[in-house]
Amino acid sequence: MKKINLLVVAVFIICLSCISPSKHHYIYFRSADDFTNFLNRKTTGFPLISAHRGGPMSGFPENAIETFENATTYQPVIIEFDVALSKDSALVIMHDDKLDRTSTGTGLIGSYTYAELQKFSLKDDDGKVTSFKIPTLDEVLTWGKNKVIFTIDIKRGVPYAKIIAAVRRTKSEANSIVITYNANQAAEVHQLAPDLMISASARSIADIERLNEMGVPNNRIVAFVGTAAPDKAVYEYLHRKGITCILGTMGNLDKSAIANPNQKVYEQLLGNGADILSTDELVLAGSQFDNYRNDKKLKFANLNLK
Repeated sequence: MKKINLLVVAVFIICLSCISPSKHHYIYFRSADDFTNFLNRKTTGFPLISAHRGGPMSGFPENAIETFENATTYQPVIIEFDVALSKDSALVIMHDDKLDRTSTGTGLIGSYTYAELQKFSLKDDDGKVTSFKIPTLDEVLTWGKNKVIFTIDIKRGVPYAKIIAAVRRTKSEANSIVITYNANQAAEVHQLAPDLMISASARSIADIERLNEMGVPNNRIVAFVGTAAPDKAVYEYLHRKGITCILGTMGNLDKSAIANPNQKVYEQLLGNGADILSTDELVLAGSQFDNYRNDKKLKFANLNLK
């Protein structure tokens, strides 16, 4: 009997070791100044993945807190997500105008109050219904403190002032970047919140000059250089200005990386000068990011493994 009991205990211990919790790669900054110094390239460079719509994969829908948390088990990440307005002006996280593709709801998201939206569940990219609910902006920002960097995409006429108020309310200045699509929008955000970092479209010297003319200084700009790899000279110019560069690979570049895994597309893009890649391929890109960082012996002081 004693031998049987010992065997049971041994099997139990082995099983526990096999279900140990996943390691999370959390990013943290002690202050907003540390955050801006990193993005202004004043500290040692460390390339990062931006998980487009939070890194959805099987069982994990886009724009869900549970998906964001899952992404941190693969890489230290920037989480890109989308903000919409409910009927009663709650800031909720949803990409499409309609609920149909990504939730059990139907019709326009603006036709429902926040309470009504909570009756629906989110679906993953394969259409599988999960138990996850549509989160609010405040919930996302609160969850992400000392875990990830955010790039906040604002669609469907959501006022920038409401986004900035949420950043202030949750004290998320040390990990939030507000996405804009033109110089006028960037200037509006900078006027409302001169201390916040702004993702601005900047694919040329002229774009940066236009932003500067509109009152947006280089030390508040993170340059989105488009979805096609620019010349290395563009990166070199932006880097001389102390500007971090994001290249969007979602689309053709991701497809090329999938079709040609031996070409190490993501490593080539990093070697050409990109600081951040916004991708739909978190796992594939992550393995190449790890190889690139190891080859270059790059370390990240603001990484916390838990």
